[in-house]
Amino acid sequence: MTSNQDADAPGDPVASTGTDDVVMSVQERPRRFWSVLAGLDHPIGMGFLVTLGVLGALLLGSALGSISTILVYIVLAMFLAVGLDPIVRLLERHRVKRGLGIAIVFCGFALVIALFLVFVLPPVLAQIVELVEAIPETIAGIPDSVWFGQLDADAQAAVLAAMVQLSDWVSSPSTIAMLSGGVLAVGVGFVTAVSGGFIVVALTLYFLASLAAAKQAFYALAPAHSRVRLSDLTERITGSVGDALIGSVILSSLNAGTVFVLHLVIGLPFPALMAVIAFVITLIPLFGSVIFLVLGSLVALFTSPTQALIFAIAYLIYIQLESYVISPRVMNKAIAIPAALVLIGALVGGALMGVIGVLVALPVMASILLIIREIVVPKQNLKV
Repeated sequence: MTSNQDADAPGDPVASTGTDDVVMSVQERPRRFWSVLAGLDHPIGMGFLVTLGVLGALLLGSALGSISTILVYIVLAMFLAVGLDPIVRLLERHRVKRGLGIAIVFCGFALVIALFLVFVLPPVLAQIVELVEAIPETIAGIPDSVWFGQLDADAQAAVLAAMVQLSDWVSSPSTIAMLSGGVLAVGVGFVTAVSGGFIVVALTLYFLASLAAAKQAFYALAPAHSRVRLSDLTERITGSVGDALIGSVILSSLNAGTVFVLHLVIGLPFPALMAVIAFVITLIPLFGSVIFLVLGSLVALFTSPTQALIFAIAYLIYIQLESYVISPRVMNKAIAIPAALVLIGALVGGALMGVIGVLVALPVMASILLIIREIVVPKQNLKV
């Protein structure tokens, strides 16, 4: 007992060595922390830290740039899944199981793609070749046209000068090389689009099949008291996105059908090609129809001023019918978006992702506006 008490005595240097080291190390930690912060205040230390941050940002940007195509595939597949989900839900309300509903929707989607490849794509490609071959003949025949003879001398001289410049540009070696490279790029792009299409279809099928489970997993990440509100807001956003995508495709399809019929009735050339161009351009909400009105009328002007005038009037009537009758019925569940925001969203989406960006611009803007109205504005109203 005496030896143990002597060993445990506080004055014993052997017994106090371990405890003192622990106490000193604990006391020194704050000092070391503050010394590190003080070192960062030094210009060299701060510059080194900023350099590491910039290098990390550059590496992250380079990594994102290298997988940008994959990210586009994922985003497109997600939007397609959300866009097809309302159709699957409609089938579920008619007592069709979700798996069978997904199969039906995908079979219909595959049928539409097959019909496009068989009945639409071949005449479009043929008419593109005809258009390219007809450009020199059309330019050469301008001085003999009726509308050219009705112009005054100054206007005729300006048109002839523009024709000479256009002919020089077309016949220049640089233009021929650019067009040859463009044809090669189109061929490579077509092969890439086919391979990417299979990837997008596979991802869309997976996202559509697991959409409900993904939503439930997302809700579980939120606190229990916020899950009901989060669920309601998410369902409204996904529903709005799906309705907007389906509505945009329906309106563009009606536009393309109208353009095709007008070209056949009026007797304008390249009806299939102009219908496809109309489908792509009218994906731009609100302004797409107006843009194609100008473009289609200009193209028809090379055939005949009378036919161009008839096309412009007929298509303008259709635009009014679409704006006041068709669009309110098709887009009745979509969120109202100011025209300026629609244009800004379409421009930004087109610059970032091309046609896909234009297609998803309206649903994204609708989702952002819904979040602002449901979350941001109520929080700001509570602040006095």
